[in-house]
Amino acid sequence: MKKPRAPMNRSLELTDGDRHRLQQRLIQLHSDETLTEWRSGTIQGDALQLAQCLPPASVDLLILDPPYNLDKTFGGQRFSKRSVDDYSDWLNQQLKVFKPLLKSTASLYICGDWLTSVSIFTVASAHFIVRNRITWEREKGRGAKSNWKNASEDIWFCTVSNRYTFNVETVKLRRRVLAPYRNTDQTPRDWDLTQNGKFRDTHPSNLWTDITVPFWSMSENTLHPTQKSEKLIAKLVLASTNPGDRVFDPYLGSGTTSVVCKKLGRQFLGIEMNEEYCLLAEKRLELAEASPDIQGFADGVFWERNTRSVQKAGGEKSP
Repeated sequence: MKKPRAPMNRSLELTDGDRHRLQQRLIQLHSDETLTEWRSGTIQGDALQLAQCLPPASVDLLILDPPYNLDKTFGGQRFSKRSVDDYSDWLNQQLKVFKPLLKSTASLYICGDWLTSVSIFTVASAHFIVRNRITWEREKGRGAKSNWKNASEDIWFCTVSNRYTFNVETVKLRRRVLAPYRNTDQTPRDWDLTQNGKFRDTHPSNLWTDITVPFWSMSENTLHPTQKSEKLIAKLVLASTNPGDRVFDPYLGSGTTSVVCKKLGRQFLGIEMNEEYCLLAEKRLELAEASPDIQGFADGVFWERNTRSVQKAGGEKSP
């Protein structure tokens, strides 16, 4: 018998009824077909084959979260660690296929860890303009006994050209003020005094310490082993697209990119090999229609971890 879930476990699961219903929502596309018009949704299949069937120069933002250079199993499919050179060659093949889909004004973000980043910079700089490396704290995980614990991941920010979107005002971080400077008339300098404390909206840096990895008590959590949080992807989407723009994720996983785009009013298209993950993405898209909130994002700003709750009387703590 299946072990009963803990009372606070909000992880998303599929029923047999969900699987039957949601299969009808998947976009059917075969490698010998051409998708002539952009359509938001989920395609099941091999990204390298199916991406060549998509309209060229149609994507405003590419979010690339491929397997890292690790031994890892995704829904029964195993990715094996290889040498840095071999991984670089593998990544280069990905970018060669996806590059023609990008508009001349497009941006892309490539996710990786410390070892994968060695390959990402080398390969990405051969195709695009590398503009920055975001490092975000990944606090989840056990300690290591013979090495430093891996507690961060990287996201490389690249553009096709020098003409690109970057909406810095949409991705400010609201933080508690620890050193509240004042003007000569004693009014707050660049911070606000509220009944719950002192807060300042700051411009984003390339070091993010406000991200919570999805876990079992969060409603966005799924069974995917490397799921990114909606808050993290929302920062990328808001900064590098405008409402109505097209976002493509060829390694969709359980659908975080698509869900965020739906909540933020962007068009989206994702490709995922595993059917179960595709159906989870579609279920999350259904739920997004009724619940468009993104945890940790409210009032047009991203909240520092565990601070938004103090602004909400009786509200739920939001990472």
